[in-house]
Amino acid sequence: MRLRLTPRDTSFFDLLAASAQHLVTGANLLGELLGADRPTRKALAKQLADIEHQCDEATHSIMRRLNQTFVTPFDRDDIYNLASSLDDCMDFMEEAADLIVLYKLDELPARVADQVQVLQRAAELTADAMPRLRSMSDLDEYWVEVNRLENQADKIHRKLLAQLFDEITDPIQLMKLKEVVERLEDAADAFEKVANTVETIALKES
Repeated sequence: MRLRLTPRDTSFFDLLAASAQHLVTGANLLGELLGADRPTRKALAKQLADIEHQCDEATHSIMRRLNQTFVTPFDRDDIYNLASSLDDCMDFMEEAADLIVLYKLDELPARVADQVQVLQRAAELTADAMPRLRSMSDLDEYWVEVNRLENQADKIHRKLLAQLFDEITDPIQLMKLKEVVERLEDAADAFEKVANTVETIALKES
């Protein structure tokens, strides 16, 4: 571990942990939304949008603190990339939920639930990992598992696209479902980006 002679602002750790915890809430709301009826979906999507706003606020707090802090716990660019990637995870999940409601998609393929289950697990792992940035300990299993989950998400995504093109004859319905599926895949990619950023930070700090 590199020696630092100047005190560091450790509030970044709390803010990053708060952002990650919002992802758990958001992913679980997304899971609830899939099995709900249309009115309930609308209410759950509103809750998810509120969580997304809270995540935005946490991200903005991190960015403001970056501008106010002389010595940061680790590289400024890495903090920025980590905060932005956490925010991206939430943005994509909230967008998928919003599209499901806006497009009035009553039935979704079963593999959409598989996508969301991957996101729920990735969110749990991410929220568990963020507090460990303080010590940079026991993080390797986190990024290895999230990368494995992203590979799983890729396979689900490919099978789901093939299913949509095989089974959906209405081109408008196909476009709507495909857009939702793509946003969920984007969320999985964003979780992997968070894990890759954590790996970069840990390697730099070791």
